[in-house]
Amino acid sequence: MFEIESKNQDEIIISTKKTTVKFNVADAIIDAGLAVGKITGPGEFEIGDVSIRGVATESGKTIYDAEIGGVHVGIIGSIEENLDDIVADILCTSSVRAIREIEPKLIVSMGNVDGMVSELKLTARNEKKLKVKNLDSLPTVKEVVVLS
Repeated sequence: MFEIESKNQDEIIISTKKTTVKFNVADAIIDAGLAVGKITGPGEFEIGDVSIRGVATESGKTIYDAEIGGVHVGIIGSIEENLDDIVADILCTSSVRAIREIEPKLIVSMGNVDGMVSELKLTARNEKKLKVKNLDSLPTVKEVVVLS
C-alpha cells in the first residue's frame, strides 16, 4: 500500500511504510531525504521500495515512472514529450494529450482540472491523499482525482 499527495501543482509525494519520495517536475528533482542529497535529472533509482525511472525529454526536462508494488505511477506534470517512454496505471499530469496517449486507469490532476474533465468528459473527486492498495484496487472506469 502507498499514498500519493500533492502540496502544489509541480510536486507529487509518494509515501510507503518505509519510504517517502517527493518529485518536483518543474525542477526535475527527486527528494527522498537521502544522505547523498537530492537526485536531479534522468536515470534509474531504487529508493526503499520505490523503483524510479527518470526519462529525459527532447527539451531537456525529465518525466518519471515510479513503480511501487506492481503499480506504475507516471509523473509528468504538463510535459507532453516522450510519452511513449511512460507506462502508467496512475498518471500525475495536467495534459489531456498525455492522458489520451498513455491511457491510465486513474489520473491525478496537476493543473487545470476543469478543462481536463470537460474535454475528457470525466468527473473529478477531491481527496487529501490518494491511498492505493494494489493494482486490483484501481478503478475499472477512468477517474480524475484532485489532491488538496
